[in-house]
Amino acid sequence: MNFDNVKSRLAKFAKAGHLPTLLSAFLYFDVCFAVWVLNGAMAPFISEQFHLTPAQKGLMVSIPIMSGALMRFPLGVLAEIIGRKSAAIMEMSLTSLALIYGWLFVSTYHEVLVMGVLLGIAGASFGVALSLGSGSYPPEYKGLAMGISGAGNSGTVLATLFGPPLAQRYGWNAVYGLAVIPMLAALLILLIFAKEPPTQDKKSLNDYLRVLIDKDSWTFNLIYVVTFGGFIGLANFMPTFFHDQFGVSKIKAGQFATLVVLMGSVARILGGYFADSVGGIKALRPVFFIVLAGSIACAFLPGIYGCTAILLIIFAGLGAGNGSVFQLVPLRFPLATAVASSLIGEIGALGGAFIPNAMGISKQATGSFALGFLSFGILTLFAFAVFQMRQKHWVEDWIDADGKALPMEEVRVLMFPVIPVMEMY
Repeated sequence: MNFDNVKSRLAKFAKAGHLPTLLSAFLYFDVCFAVWVLNGAMAPFISEQFHLTPAQKGLMVSIPIMSGALMRFPLGVLAEIIGRKSAAIMEMSLTSLALIYGWLFVSTYHEVLVMGVLLGIAGASFGVALSLGSGSYPPEYKGLAMGISGAGNSGTVLATLFGPPLAQRYGWNAVYGLAVIPMLAALLILLIFAKEPPTQDKKSLNDYLRVLIDKDSWTFNLIYVVTFGGFIGLANFMPTFFHDQFGVSKIKAGQFATLVVLMGSVARILGGYFADSVGGIKALRPVFFIVLAGSIACAFLPGIYGCTAILLIIFAGLGAGNGSVFQLVPLRFPLATAVASSLIGEIGALGGAFIPNAMGISKQATGSFALGFLSFGILTLFAFAVFQMRQKHWVEDWIDADGKALPMEEVRVLMFPVIPVMEMY
């Protein structure tokens, strides 16, 4: 790697868009993501208090994922109507109220599930954060801008690293109250420093909803079920996995979970950068093989250090895959990026709900987590097959053979969302 070229490219990137908005969007997504996965970080404590079965643990962890997923697309549409910054402000305010509910009013397992639904508000931030952060950057830098915004999934690290020690000292309910502090701080920073990206041509609601029936958006959905669904599902379940599988303390389980999740967050930025450099298609192919091989290896459940090493590799692949997917999305949907990102983020997150439940059911039915890992491997193989079939239709319409952005004068068909709006011969 030529580090002078990297340094030069990063310097150009910093000047190409509005950096304060990008960093504000990262912080907004980071704090929201930490809140979204708090149930996963608190799971060993909550499970101990309410004596939960493995299946109940899986359900508890998956509820915020499903709730947040279902809210992503509506929030993305709302962001196109009222503005991305306004949508972010509204979401963070509502999330603060949900945290207060978790702090002061939750005392039963069923109320924990209700709280999980409310925490889904924070999980809806995905499409808005990515579109807000990358909105002022040109196509050749979209991958890196999306990668930096999306690296807010490192909020999982905040939840798993700081949540368990705070719960040990103050009780798990208090952790939800303490989380209001960084949420309000991030809201203040966004209010002061973020700018609404340049206004794109406004479309009707019907135009935005066309993304729902586009073949390419559903191809991205399936890929993201593996890359992001795998990330959020595994990240949420890791504290429970390490605690139940290896018998480590709740705080130690959080530390192991933090280590593997951090790898995925860092890899997301690198994935976006390299996808800009070598192309999203070329960057995605090895991701499927890494995740598939890692899932099979984890199914044999080696010791804690061997399993951690494999999970580090899996999370690196998942993070890089997330960055690579969102190098492609704004190129395919340049006039509806917030909506498309929210839809893809929604379906991907729904896929993430599959993993905690699969793990919990596998453990309860067989006494082992092996079938949970194997089921994820099968899903990865299916997504790769669909990707291989569909990517050939993208080349020369809006990307080159590797998946890089084409110069505008070479774009043959620029589609929004499913119909051509410009033909260039």
